[in-house]
Amino acid sequence: MTLFEHDFVAAGSAEPPVGVTGRMLQMITGYWVTQVVRTAAELRIADHVRGTGATAAEVAAAESLDPDAAFRFLRACASLGLVVPADGERFTGTPLLDTLRSDAPDSLRDLALWGGARSHWLPWGQLADAVRTGVPPTGATLGAPVFDWLAGEPAEAEVFTNAMTAMTRGLARKLADVIDLADARVAVDVGGAGGNLVQTLMQRHPGLTGVVLDLPHVAAEARASAEAMGVADRFDFVGGDFFEEVPPGDVHLLKFVLHDWDDDSCVRILRNCREALRPGGRALVMELLVDRAGTPGLEPLMDLNMMALSTGRERSLDEFGRLSERAGLVPVRTTPSASRVAVLELVPA
Repeated sequence: MTLFEHDFVAAGSAEPPVGVTGRMLQMITGYWVTQVVRTAAELRIADHVRGTGATAAEVAAAESLDPDAAFRFLRACASLGLVVPADGERFTGTPLLDTLRSDAPDSLRDLALWGGARSHWLPWGQLADAVRTGVPPTGATLGAPVFDWLAGEPAEAEVFTNAMTAMTRGLARKLADVIDLADARVAVDVGGAGGNLVQTLMQRHPGLTGVVLDLPHVAAEARASAEAMGVADRFDFVGGDFFEEVPPGDVHLLKFVLHDWDDDSCVRILRNCREALRPGGRALVMELLVDRAGTPGLEPLMDLNMMALSTGRERSLDEFGRLSERAGLVPVRTTPSASRVAVLELVPA
């Protein structure tokens, strides 16, 4: 029996797969859906079909597309529940597609663009090599480690930075609900990119000064974000390398930083934080926590993402404890948030 003789439901369909064969076929074709979503984001389909909708010809004219290909693409989007066809001509967006609107408050458009971008997509295509060797395939696919490659590709680096900002936007509010900075004067967002986390905390704590440490190319975005969030008068950006030095502060924030790096690199980052903490200071590490094998969830898959893209990994609470000890820090508290991300509080030993 061939693949197309099965009662086969493609990945992303609203219909449930039929048995284990249907489920496996859904997994096999999952990458089709990734690229449909990325293409919908790139072509701003959600913006074009909002309200009263648009025809394929109108979308094609707006984006300089081949009209027949535009219709075929929108037809596929309809099969995934992204758009709804009317009379076979006009297509209107669904709430699912609305998450990709460029003006949506918590838009996922930038994340969709990153998920199918070359620097993400190509290394994942060589995942088997990473499993064979334990070495990320970014050298073979991109010619350099992913962050080095992005440094030479400003357009894709912007996609990455925007994706990280989009991911942080909703997460920052949930983390701010469980982070108490009432006794802090200066919070340093280590590797904080656009600074959304520390700026959200600054909104919650009017007496708090916020600093972002990151590579110089994200300075303009971080300052623009601080202006938009109304905290520019208490915000500073420091261009630098967290492997070399971290600015002094009462609290160092490390959100999704350590999972990008191997153990020795993490220890180096944490030591630099410890040395720069003011008396009574603490480091707050915000990461996913890997549970025992067989536990369903995002964490094991994100761990493979790290395997494909970097020397990093997702870690268990015990593994973070060992890293902290090597860096001269002691875990004193682990606080869950309304997201899957936990906040680990570390203080100097």
